[in-house]
Amino acid sequence: MKEMSINLRKLSRNIHLWVSLVIFLPVVIVIGSGLLLQVKKEVDWIQPPTQQSNSPTPTLSFERILSVVQQVPQADLNTWQDIDRLDVRPNKGIIKVRGKNHWEIQLDSQTGEVLQVAYRRTDTIEAIHDGSWFFAAAKLWVFLPVAVLLFILWISGLIMLFTTLKSKYLKQHYRSQRED
Repeated sequence: MKEMSINLRKLSRNIHLWVSLVIFLPVVIVIGSGLLLQVKKEVDWIQPPTQQSNSPTPTLSFERILSVVQQVPQADLNTWQDIDRLDVRPNKGIIKVRGKNHWEIQLDSQTGEVLQVAYRRTDTIEAIHDGSWFFAAAKLWVFLPVAVLLFILWISGLIMLFTTLKSKYLKQHYRSQRED
């Protein structure tokens, strides 16, 4: 029984060592980008803060939204093909216009007044986090296997922990019996 525990501990250490070396870089990328995503609402550089107006009901037409957005030179949004999505926030009285180039323009939902223009880095950080930023198949063929290997690393770490604790307990138990 003791021999099996020692072999299991050695096997777990080998698995733990080699798997940790293989997954090191992708895990660092996931952890680093995950930390940035955790604070995205607190750091304006990552995600622009959501503005607020006193407009209770959105009344801007799509034509007016595009017309206003075209007047913002740094965003470089000239047609609907340049726009990724509209995010309507009725409770805040705004419409966020998000460009495919990651620029975001926040408009008053009734007057069309430009409340804020800012570059939005959240989407890029999310793409780095899930691996799709590197190449199309990275999400499925690199980052998913790394997640499975990280789970195996966790299990091998638990095996090492439990076999070590068991060994220490048995040594202490054996010593206390010898002293009696």
